[in-house]
Parts: sequence; C-alpha cells; structure tokens
Amino acid sequence: MNPHTFHDLPALRRAVRRICEAHRLPSRTGGRLVLSVAEVAGAALTAGGPVRLEAAEQPAPGGSTLLAVTLHAGPTPAPPSWAHLPLPGRATSDGVVAWHLPLGEAPEPAPSAPAPRGAVPVQGRTRGAESAEVYEAQLAALEGDLAAALSRVDTLSTELHRLKDELADTNSGVLALYVQLEERDEQLRRAHGQILRELEDALRPSPITVDGLEFAVHYEPADTDAPTGGDFYDWLCLPDGTVHITVVDALGHGVRSTRSALNVTHAVRTLALEGHPLESIIARTHDILVPFDPEIMATVLLARIHPETGEVRLANGSHPPALLLRADGTSDYLEVRGRGIGFPLPGSEAVREDTLHEGDLLVLYTDGLTESRRDPIEGEARLVKSARVHARRPVDEIPGAVAEDMHTVILHSDDTLALAVRRARQGAPRAGTHAEK
Repeated sequence: MNPHTFHDLPALRRAVRRICEAHRLPSRTGGRLVLSVAEVAGAALTAGGPVRLEAAEQPAPGGSTLLAVTLHAGPTPAPPSWAHLPLPGRATSDGVVAWHLPLGEAPEPAPSAPAPRGAVPVQGRTRGAESAEVYEAQLAALEGDLAAALSRVDTLSTELHRLKDELADTNSGVLALYVQLEERDEQLRRAHGQILRELEDALRPSPITVDGLEFAVHYEPADTDAPTGGDFYDWLCLPDGTVHITVVDALGHGVRSTRSALNVTHAVRTLALEGHPLESIIARTHDILVPFDPEIMATVLLARIHPETGEVRLANGSHPPALLLRADGTSDYLEVRGRGIGFPLPGSEAVREDTLHEGDLLVLYTDGLTESRRDPIEGEARLVKSARVHARRPVDEIPGAVAEDMHTVILHSDDTLALAVRRARQGAPRAGTHAEK
C-alpha cells in the first residue's frame, strides 16, 4: 500500500480495516491495530494536522513475513511511550509509529461457530462450500462489533471532553468564589481589628502634661488583626504632685487578657489615689482581684516620679526591670525583686530609689520588647544599645524607634509596650505625652 494522507479518523479506520482484510490478519489483531492507530492519530488530527499511513510486507528471519504498518503523525518534543496501546508500537521523535505484525497466522474461530462438518483445514482455514460464507459472516460480525465499540469510544471520548470542560468551568467558578470569600474575610478582619483598636484606644488613659517631664508610649499587638492584648499602662498625677505610672502584662492574648490588665490598672489607680504605700500596692491588688478571678496572672511594674527633684521610686511584681539611661550614656537596669498578681507570695520585696537628672531617660516596657528572640539577656543588651542611639530624638519618637530596632528579628511574637519618660533640661520647651501604635 502506497502512503495515503488522512484528515479524519473514520477514513483512517476504514483504511486500516482494508489493510487487515487484504493481509488476512486475525480479527483480534486487526481490531487492536484499528484501535491503536486511531489513538495515535487522534492527537494529530484534533490539532488539525493530517496523518500518513502506509503498509508493506517485509521478509523476516526464518523465512516468515511481517506486515509493517507505519503511521506518520508529526514530530513531537520527545518520543512518547505507546506501551499502553491495545497493540503496542515503536515510536520515534519525528512522530512515526510502526507496527510489525507476523503474517500467516490463522484467524481465531468464533466459539459459537464451529467448522462445518466434513471440511478439511488448509493453512489454518477450512475448505468447503460453506467455509467462505462462515468466515465472511464471522468477519462481518467482528467488524460490526468493532465499529460499535469504536463508536462507543468516540461517544465516551466526546462525553469525557465535555465533562472536563464543565469541570474546568466549575473549578474556575469555585476559585473565583474562593477569592471573593478571601477578600470578604480580609475586609471583615480589618473592620474587626479597627473596631478593637478604637475600643482599646478608648480604654487607655488620657495624656498628662507635667512640667519638667516628657512622656511617650508605643503599643504593638502580637496579631494586627486582633489588636487587644494584656499589655497595658496607666499614668496619673497624685495629689502630692508626683506622677504614678503602672505597667501591666496580663497572661494570654485577646479580650480576656485585656480585661485582666484593665482590672489591675483600675485597682492600682484606686489604691494609689487612696494613699497606700507604694511597696504594698501589688500585694493589695492581688488580694482584691484574685477572689473574683482566681485564674488571673499578671506582672506589674510601678513607678513614682517627683517632677521637681527627679526622685524615682520603683516597685516590681515579676516584671522586667526599668532601664535608666543617663544623659552621659551610662545605663543601669533598676532591679527590684517581687512576685506578680496571681503568683505565690505576691508583692514587691522592696522599693528601689534613684534619681532622674536633666536629660536622663527612663524606659518601662513589657517582655515582648526584649524577648522577641527568646533570650532576655541578649534582649536587654540590645535595648541599652538602641536606647543610646535614639535618646536625643524627640521623646514621642523614641518608643517606636526602639521597638523597631528590637523587632528586626522576631522569633517569638508577643504584645509589646514601651513607655519612655525623660526629664527635660532647664530651658527646654514644655512637653506633654505622646501615644503611638
């Protein structure tokens, strides 16, 4: 058979059947060949390219004969493997697939069609008047079954493509819906966070203005979408003119820890205004709150500053120590032993006293500032270094700048509070308080 070019599968299938009939291939072999050629040519024909088919007999070792059926389907990037075909063929990278079939094999007789009585087998076939008719009937039946099977395959292939297209459309719709839901969820998170930030800002103390002292504070939540937390502060001027500052770090995150921190700051404010000694306030706060909230746990740092003399007095309940940075660059952590609210034996063991001179900076903070890398000793050293770098900046910039330095690497996310108090130099403009987030 000379090479012929085909542009559709039906014509190609008919040509393969004619080759099978001409060379009297066994019906099963012919059926498999038809299916295999159609599968190989399908991709090329679907892409709009023609295919070429040729068949020729070739001698084989041992005196036998082979039928070489070659299909030219066009070049491919890499030779595919056609081992899965009903009748495997050999493929090359230029798109040629070849099948080499032995000739001279007898066709398989149908189980329900025995050879006619009296017929004599010759080369695998029967002689007799009825043998040709029986064979033709068997071949026609097999071809009919094959045609029906191929039609069914085509129908299923069309249905499969349709289902794939529908699935792709469905997936696109689901993806679009998922993106919309993600955008809506992000909008809700932002709105939720904004409401919580406004509520928390409303709960924070009002700014105070004190001659000779400058104040600023920076707060940063562990989760920007849920900005409530247990890090809180309070400041107020007492009747004797001293400034009282409370820094609280309540256990946990979220609304519950915010409530605990607020309870602590309110109790401490009440006790301070009632005139309780500084060293007794933490223990008294524990006694007030624990009966109503047995699970409360909070660290507390209390500071009293006299604006005229610069005298500083500190009480501590399990809280990180305050940092005092002198105007000359020297520094000291003002350590005070004590245990926090909800801890065994709560209260400050002593009161630490020191003095803020002109230009000195006092930094009060929560552990989220120094323990972002899980090493408080290393964090305290970095805090001293950062405070020295920013100490001469406007006071309202210092807490945020220090927090930015400390959080260049965060291995342990936590709420962070940094509060700075600087004693103004004589003749410097009067400064008030600044709060930032």
